[in-house]
Amino acid sequence: MEDIALFQKMNAIQNESIDAWKSQGKKVIGTVCCHVPEEIVEAAGMLAVRVRATGCTDQSTAEVWMSPFTCTFARSCLEFMLDGTYGFLDGMVNSDGCLTIGHLKDNVYHIDKERAQSGNFFLKKIEAPRNAHRHAYAFFEEELRRLCVDMEGVSGNKITDEKLWEAIELYNETRSLIREFYALRKADEPVISGTDSLKVMLAAMSMPKTEFNQAMREFLKDADKRPPIKDARVRLMIIGSALDDPEYVRIIEDAGGLVVADANCFGSRYLWEPVVAQDGESPIQTLSREYLDRPTCPRSMDIHDKLIDYILQTMKEYKVDGVIFERLKFCEVWGGEAAFFDEVFKKEDIPYITVEREEIMTNTGQLAVRAEAFIEMLEERSMQ
Repeated sequence: MEDIALFQKMNAIQNESIDAWKSQGKKVIGTVCCHVPEEIVEAAGMLAVRVRATGCTDQSTAEVWMSPFTCTFARSCLEFMLDGTYGFLDGMVNSDGCLTIGHLKDNVYHIDKERAQSGNFFLKKIEAPRNAHRHAYAFFEEELRRLCVDMEGVSGNKITDEKLWEAIELYNETRSLIREFYALRKADEPVISGTDSLKVMLAAMSMPKTEFNQAMREFLKDADKRPPIKDARVRLMIIGSALDDPEYVRIIEDAGGLVVADANCFGSRYLWEPVVAQDGESPIQTLSREYLDRPTCPRSMDIHDKLIDYILQTMKEYKVDGVIFERLKFCEVWGGEAAFFDEVFKKEDIPYITVEREEIMTNTGQLAVRAEAFIEMLEERSMQ
């Protein structure tokens, strides 16, 4: 039986799988934001690894370059780019998911200009429109075509339509397996916790998809033999800013709240919906349309109702008792979204709390106390 331990080992930012890939002379490209189609990196014969900041405990170098009034996720990512944690990367492809993370590429370029200009480290930011319509699709299509040219230059491999379709098929298999994995948490007594689910998702972002898919198939084959979780007091959903630290979820679950669902870019929104071509589309056209259409985050303006529908449907399917809305301090995107969700949750009579957090886990005691109080409130509500 494939155990969670394998995924635990592979969710490290640099792991055995990445080392093995590099030992073959292959290149690794860091991606930032769910709007970067990793299929293009895959089609170029390179490994796409999601840039994150899990475990960062110091931002002293990054704070020289980034204001303390920016979110600590972006600063922590920059810290890891500067201190050598991401020394295995051969390049990074960024997107303007928000203004702060969008400047990550610019900061890295100016700090390490010599290496960037030498061609030894590739840096690029793609512009993803904030709307989803035919003009936006056409604009993003051209962005992705330019990205293909750049990826060919970095890898030395030609990106053909055939290779793109193969990459899309591979990633769609990953998407299918992730949805099957998440479905395990719908049970009244799930066999996987929210903490372990995030560990698995981080592994998915840090290893070749062929390896992850094989490991996940083995895990799912015997998943029903895992001991069910019987002591959960309530079922919770987490929504909000980039959450890449399983420790945050563990604190909530130790208080008695089982996290059965999420709407986070390091969780369900990463490779969730399949990429499906419409008649006559090229693979680039398909990727452009699908990546702009999906309800990834509030940065996308005209598909906001889809995000709400997705959250409400997920709450129903996973039998969620309450929502923890977590937002990074100074997060511009989710900060504005908090007021909107306040209105939606009150209208739908959904119990929730908003918790402000930092990437570096310094307020664990406060989180535990607030989680415990929320869980007690949900228990009282259920008895009324």
